[in-house]
Amino acid sequence: MSHNTFGYLLRVTTWGESHGPALGCVIDGCPPRLALTEADIQPWLDRRRPGQSRFTTQRAEPDTVRILSGTHDGLTTGTPIALMIENVDQRSRDYGDLADRFRPGHADLTYELKYGHRDHRGGGRASARETAARVAAGAVARRVLGAGVTIRGALVQMGPHRIDRARWDWDAVARNPFFCPDAAAAEEWEGYLAEVRKRGSSCGAVIEVVAEGVPPGLGAPVYGKLDADLAGALMGINAVKGVEIGDGFAAAALTGEDNADELRMAPDGTVAFLANHAGGILGGIATGQPVVARFAVKPTSSILIPRRSVDRFGREVEVATRGRHDPCVGIRAVPVGEAMVACVLADHLLRHRAQVPDAPDVARLPRN
Repeated sequence: MSHNTFGYLLRVTTWGESHGPALGCVIDGCPPRLALTEADIQPWLDRRRPGQSRFTTQRAEPDTVRILSGTHDGLTTGTPIALMIENVDQRSRDYGDLADRFRPGHADLTYELKYGHRDHRGGGRASARETAARVAAGAVARRVLGAGVTIRGALVQMGPHRIDRARWDWDAVARNPFFCPDAAAAEEWEGYLAEVRKRGSSCGAVIEVVAEGVPPGLGAPVYGKLDADLAGALMGINAVKGVEIGDGFAAAALTGEDNADELRMAPDGTVAFLANHAGGILGGIATGQPVVARFAVKPTSSILIPRRSVDRFGREVEVATRGRHDPCVGIRAVPVGEAMVACVLADHLLRHRAQVPDAPDVARLPRN
């Protein structure tokens, strides 16, 4: 299996399966002399960790990270950073019936068609478990970006139920099990998701990630666009089926004058934007405004309700998946989305500095 690496100067390779002994990643291209210990990575993994509420899978994984290489005396050395997270609570017997059967809506069939052999235990590389390595890599990427860049994610839609943006409160995200910025919506979601889980079904979600403090200039025309790389990274998360930047598809309903992010000069001599329909990116290059991306996560494919399918021998069967699964995998996708945005921004920051080392960190026009 190829294509397990993304990035150009900051390259991340993830490895491992859902029910293997461990999973992890190798990060190559990280600059030297950055402060980095396990304690800098663990809090981000704890946010993604399963079993923290009744609304996520009850698989009891501590997700404890170990740094195997690339640091010395608490500082990065500039050599590849290897991170490992052990799997300690696999129940592979729950997947015995899936050895020869394909879950509808899952990658079981396509893996079989492509490779002729697959790890059916928990979905192998197609499992949401794989994303733990991405979150660990994202913690390193945040170190590369520095304290001036803030990346935050929130769940803005669960199933058909959306938040009220007038009630958006970043502080509320940490106070409910859904990473929801609308406290009232979070209360409504509890009853909705409890009913979905009771039926043995699942639901999808939409996550929004906002990166603030991103310096202008990140990204490049035409095939190194920042928004294209962000879209590719977010689409690469298991179960993601759609990505939009800024207003995204809603921009198609706007007029040219409404969509235009008008410009003015701020008192400090920087360029000020009067709106951010573009999501902080124009022509594939960061404007210095907040970078805004949203992605849609489909309903979890592993459900208890029997669905029609086929097996690897061509027989028509019914499939009902036992085991421990997220009724809404989009919940734990919030820290994963943050991590992927961090990795892309850190990679583009290094590329930008390499090409334009004296570029300003704010949207300031050059003086003649």
